[in-house]
Amino acid sequence: QVQLTESGGGLVQAGGSLRLSCLASGRTFSRRTMGWFRQAPGKEREFAAVVSWSGGRTDYAGAVKGRFTISRDNAKNTVYLQMNNLKPDDTAVYYCAQSERFVLTTNPDDYDDWGQGTQVTVSS
Repeated sequence: QVQLTESGGGLVQAGGSLRLSCLASGRTFSRRTMGWFRQAPGKEREFAAVVSWSGGRTDYAGAVKGRFTISRDNAKNTVYLQMNNLKPDDTAVYYCAQSERFVLTTNPDDYDDWGQGTQVTVSS
């Protein structure tokens, strides 16, 4: 059983920053691709960022590229999402997810385990 626990969400003004964390417990974390997804009210869950098991490869959605940075610390079983220059359109519940695939995947169906989510609200 894998548990993923997100933290770090909150209310921030446009242009501000937040850092989300996702702590993993259970099955081997260090050999898993980790992703961040988000879901705004009335919208489908969408991909935000993904990092390979080593941390050496990343990919981002176009809407966040250049503003968000995903990273991981395998010694701490934690993946991070640094979010800078936040915009009101970034308002959503942010979820971390773990995939047993060794490729970078943006498809939520490829992820096996999900956290409960953390709310990010960006005011204008």
